[in-house]
Amino acid sequence: DICNLYITCKDTGKGIKVAILDTGCDINHVCLKDRIVAYKNFTSNGNENDVRDDSGHGTHVAGIIAGNRTKQGVTGVAPECDLVIVKVISSHGGFDNDIIKGLEYAIEQKVDIINMSLGGVGIHKTMHDLIKKATELGISVVCAGGNYGDGNANTDELIYPGAFEEVIEVGAVDSNDMICKFSNSNDMIDVCSYGKGITSTFPNNRYAKLDGTSQATPHVSGVLALLKQKFKVEQGRVPTEMELYNELIKYTKQLEGVDKRLQGHGVVHIF
Repeated sequence: DICNLYITCKDTGKGIKVAILDTGCDINHVCLKDRIVAYKNFTSNGNENDVRDDSGHGTHVAGIIAGNRTKQGVTGVAPECDLVIVKVISSHGGFDNDIIKGLEYAIEQKVDIINMSLGGVGIHKTMHDLIKKATELGISVVCAGGNYGDGNANTDELIYPGAFEEVIEVGAVDSNDMICKFSNSNDMIDVCSYGKGITSTFPNNRYAKLDGTSQATPHVSGVLALLKQKFKVEQGRVPTEMELYNELIKYTKQLEGVDKRLQGHGVVHIF
């Protein structure tokens, strides 16, 4: 059965733009085609308009954020937000320069949120500087915490850009709010969300069930879209990146007996 990923809420993310830096996307998927407002390929595979998804990863992430309400499909967390698809990973892998170009493009598109369900062990100064620029412009940057965890909160498993201070780094829990064993632990984890057995969109109008902090991350991006829409309506202005982060933390639940290095502020809940 296709899971309904939508968090029951009067807000739908309408008017909020989310960039997905990933493996591309099936832009013709029945659950996604009405949500995509821009796309560009920064890899060496294909021309700049070729954002076909070689692995299905980016399409899966997109569905979690903004899957449109269809009778036999998935409904994302923010089903009326706009998506900007930025392909920075191809079948040959991901390269720092492509991710940097993708970040520059996302900033140029004046997005509200950047979702990066990706990461590596190296620290790249230019990438870090662009992330700082994005957050200074009010863009929330949400990154996967990584899937190399050993279940021991006392050991560090660091990937970047997730471990940069300016980003919102996301760990993973299962449907019972138990930390997934694969979820990385480190001092930079901000929150956690659902990353086990997540059903979402997949290329060629299909659906798939996947695990990972890559799946937890777009749940948080979707919630941020809801909260930014809500803030703009109630406050009559756009929140700063830190104001939106503080709003997100209000909707977290601390897990008892779980080290902060695994859960950060806790599981994001907004019902």
